[in-house]
Amino acid sequence: MALSISRRILPSFGYLNSLCRTLSASNGKANVLGDGVPCVESSVFKKDESNLLAWRRYSTSMLTPDSSDGSFPSDLLTKKRVSIPEREIGLCQDLVIPVTDFLNEDKGFMCLAGDVFDVPIRKDIIHRVVRWQLAKRQQGTHSTKTISEVSGTGRKPWNQKGTGRARHGTLRGPQFRGGAVMHGPKPRSHAIKLNKKVRRLGLKIALSARAAEGKLMVFEDLELSSHKTKNIVNYFNQLENTKKLLLVDGGPISEKLKLATQNVHYVNVLPSIGLNVYSILLHDTLVMSRDAVNKIVERMHTPINR
Repeated sequence: MALSISRRILPSFGYLNSLCRTLSASNGKANVLGDGVPCVESSVFKKDESNLLAWRRYSTSMLTPDSSDGSFPSDLLTKKRVSIPEREIGLCQDLVIPVTDFLNEDKGFMCLAGDVFDVPIRKDIIHRVVRWQLAKRQQGTHSTKTISEVSGTGRKPWNQKGTGRARHGTLRGPQFRGGAVMHGPKPRSHAIKLNKKVRRLGLKIALSARAAEGKLMVFEDLELSSHKTKNIVNYFNQLENTKKLLLVDGGPISEKLKLATQNVHYVNVLPSIGLNVYSILLHDTLVMSRDAVNKIVERMHTPINR
């Protein structure tokens, strides 16, 4: 049986060089493979069989710097960690994310739609959507009274001439205390127009940003064993670099989850229908149930009614 020795190992052992010179002068059969690696009959190596078997093990085994199988020269092994290139964001590729729960139990995996959770990040779209949200939520109930709305008499306060005072026709004017306000605010809507496609794109960008940061987690469900606040607090303390947490459920929020989070100012709960860009930006970590993810994807894939 022929023993092949890798060319990468040959220069590392000075003994092999002298051994090959001995073989050229011996009567043993020797031939050279296509790569120039000598292949010699095992009968010539009976006295060095143990060494050759060890070299053969080194040439065919997968060894690492932490391997304990045999004493492999440490200078031939690198201890540098292989760096994995980061995923390029915005290619609309489907993402596979692990599914867990409040007890950190493994619940399998879930595939996130790439056209919802991996879109290019655009800050200008986020800015437009946030402005639209904040403007639309203003109540606009501010109101002031004009001169015709102020309560009071319309009688002329004094004669036009002869008193030495400035001439006035009413005491309800803007220059008097308790008088009217000229050009003051009136109840109105502060909402601005924003296309539905832009609103939808803003939500996709916010979700993609959290997924790219590793701040998006998927739970099997948001069910709690009890309504105690300590259940939420204990889970929050396990999270790293998290200041505010947003929980998103697919349907109506359960009573236990409401009671467990209502006294914790850094944890908020939303149904999937209420998920919005501004709420995502206010919380650095987003936890969604599997049902919520499915409903959000369905909502993003629904055609826009014109």
